[in-house]
Amino acid sequence: MNTFSAAQRYFLYREPADMRKGFDGLGGLVRSALKRDPLSGDVFVFINRRRTHVKLLVWDRNGFVLYYKRLERGTFEIPVTDRLTWPLLMLMLEGISLKTVRYRKRYIRPESGIFSH
Repeated sequence: MNTFSAAQRYFLYREPADMRKGFDGLGGLVRSALKRDPLSGDVFVFINRRRTHVKLLVWDRNGFVLYYKRLERGTFEIPVTDRLTWPLLMLMLEGISLKTVRYRKRYIRPESGIFSH
């Protein structure tokens, strides 16, 4: 069973997504629109037009996992960035206003770090 963590990369599909799409349909959006590999282990986030539904798609070693959340009240706030972080995703899913969140300085290791060849 896959649990999402800060070690993963998160990508937001910015267009309203058809929530009737399943594994294959969302995987197709990842390939065609986001130009990413759905088998990478990255997490792909999709939100519907009314911003009341969200789906997270991720490849988990031997198959896709789909997390689906529907709000009974309120809407999801869409972040200004396509590349999400674990904390930003959690704030979004919990309904915390992203405009009022203030981040303090922290060290962020570059993706192409010293140890890559």
